[in-house]
Amino acid sequence: MPASTNNFQEIPVIDLALADDPKSLPALLSALRVALIDIGFLYVSNHKVPSQVIQDLVDILPILFGLPDNAKNKIALENSKHFLGYSAVGSETTAAKADAREQVEFATELTAWPSEIPELRPIVEKYIQELTLLGERFLSLVAQALDLPKEAFQPFLSDQHRLKAVHYPAAAPDSGITQGVGPHTDSSGWWTFLLQASERHVRGLQVLNKTGDWIDVPVLPDTFVVNVGQAFEVLTHRTCKATIHRVLSTRDERYSIPFFQGVRRDLTKKEALESFQEHFSTFEPDASIESDVGRVVDSPFLRGKYDTWGESQLRTKIRSHRSNGQKFYPQVYNKYVEDDA
Repeated sequence: MPASTNNFQEIPVIDLALADDPKSLPALLSALRVALIDIGFLYVSNHKVPSQVIQDLVDILPILFGLPDNAKNKIALENSKHFLGYSAVGSETTAAKADAREQVEFATELTAWPSEIPELRPIVEKYIQELTLLGERFLSLVAQALDLPKEAFQPFLSDQHRLKAVHYPAAAPDSGITQGVGPHTDSSGWWTFLLQASERHVRGLQVLNKTGDWIDVPVLPDTFVVNVGQAFEVLTHRTCKATIHRVLSTRDERYSIPFFQGVRRDLTKKEALESFQEHFSTFEPDASIESDVGRVVDSPFLRGKYDTWGESQLRTKIRSHRSNGQKFYPQVYNKYVEDDA
């Protein structure tokens, strides 16, 4: 197929209900194919995740982040070799600058949960269960949209997925703070499923189009924002690109909940590149010149020297949470921090 020259100005909405009827499935796959190849970002509606499961998690976020500092610090990420738990505003860096957000990262190895909110764990675990099912359904549609068998991508999935609850405090008008999260592509999973858990007027998320313009991704009720991760870009030989995005700090408080679909930690770059090499050689990825921002965004599995997905992940986590790296991984800390892949 010919390379696309489309330079997107908005993010498309893909209605997953169209997958339920063989007559409407082709229209869904066609729209999804365009989103995958031309944009790398999309909304999904009619996703079948129960509204109560979503609402329970949304409702508990202000309670979680409203806990006193000593309670949040009991589950501090800096005490976890798995980079799980709570991290305060300014403790994570993206694009070499501090991010103005606080967050709690959840996965199977997290053993410390806030005792003040006993209902948090079942709420989070139910949400992860539902998003895992959504991720598998979506990956099947992605395979079909790219002319592959439904189950083509399932063997690359990990048995672990990660969930992050994020709070962006409102920025004071005279603070000079603009970076909620700096420009990046997602390195934490196969695909990301983001719930923008704030009111419709709250902005912040933006994606970078091919000419270097930042495009807003507003809140759309009853949808998830879905985007390509770095490993999937490698697997598809850059047919489906991990699109650069950022979050601006604004005068509005903002909550978001990204779910990162896990990739097998033992996946090698060789396996990723060779698995569908012949298939994707029939595609022509967009060869448009990369923006100045794109050239400097960190992408270790795509560009770096690390052979496995697991090692590239460890490098990313250490660079983002350096106190953890110094504490738990001193033998590789300097190697990873000094390497700009």
